[in-house]
Amino acid sequence: MEYGAIDLHTRRSQIRIVSEEGAVVLDRRIDTRAPAFTRVFGERPPMRILIESGTESEWVAQGLEALGHDVIVADPNFVAMYGERTRRVKTDRRDVAALARACRTGVYRRAHRIGAATRTRRQQLRVREQLVRTRTSTVNALRAILRQQGLRLATGHPETILARLATLDLDDTVQAVLAPLIAVLRALATELRTADRWATTTAEADPTIHRLMTVPGVGPVTALTYAATLDTPERFGGEAARASAYLGLVPREYSSGERQHRGRITKAGPPTVRSLLVQAAWSIWIRPGVAGAALHAWVTRLAARRGRRVAIVALARRVGRILFAVWRDAVPFRVAPRAA
Repeated sequence: MEYGAIDLHTRRSQIRIVSEEGAVVLDRRIDTRAPAFTRVFGERPPMRILIESGTESEWVAQGLEALGHDVIVADPNFVAMYGERTRRVKTDRRDVAALARACRTGVYRRAHRIGAATRTRRQQLRVREQLVRTRTSTVNALRAILRQQGLRLATGHPETILARLATLDLDDTVQAVLAPLIAVLRALATELRTADRWATTTAEADPTIHRLMTVPGVGPVTALTYAATLDTPERFGGEAARASAYLGLVPREYSSGERQHRGRITKAGPPTVRSLLVQAAWSIWIRPGVAGAALHAWVTRLAARRGRRVAIVALARRVGRILFAVWRDAVPFRVAPRAA
């Protein structure tokens, strides 16, 4: 049996195929395009091929699997996979040699691969996030121009930016300068309304997302993003603590012997979910409502001891774990009855 490895890059990728004994059968650089992979692997007998998880990995893996090969999408953070690679001399040929060796010996850790539906949902959420970021940067540019004219825009929700702008007395010159930004904001408002309608409709139609939205502070976008990022609770063995670690919401730890020290959170996971969970925590802090009363009381006590910012992050971690439990157990969030 032969073993393959691909060091994927955006334009050109390095490939290597080795025999059962480790002898190099093929070592070549090709374009990162489907026809190029087909020319190399299409006529070869089924083999195991290892590639690192990345932006290009899924479509390449699917194409190779369609040719009959067993494709391993490996976690690039698994250091043992690069056991004999030296950091002082790093080249694509050395990298692919290490990957080929790992493929042949089985020294790798599989990365989690998501399905097509989850991938599409992630892409839709990413587009919405980009629209929000563009709106934020556009509003900041608009505010800066107004301040240079000695004008201030009243604070408020981003959706009301154009209405608040209309209350200012702007001369013709300033209006001409701001015209392109105003046009962008109008277009963004339309696209964001469409994206928000999609999020609301999708959340209402999905029982899992609907249950996640029963957690205080969690709306359609947060619930959809949380589920799309984690994909499935089984991925983490049903353990909320592992999901929290993946999201970077657990503290760094520096412990040795009897000395134990915990620092700030690791921020090791995807930043978008972490940011949304922090927003959910602030929502509970400001408007807890009946459902969030117990969480608000808990975070208030913690803030008195550790400070508000630390408490909010801790609450975000707790909200994330509650979301995981609701998802894993397929039950909505319920307010615990008060003790008599």
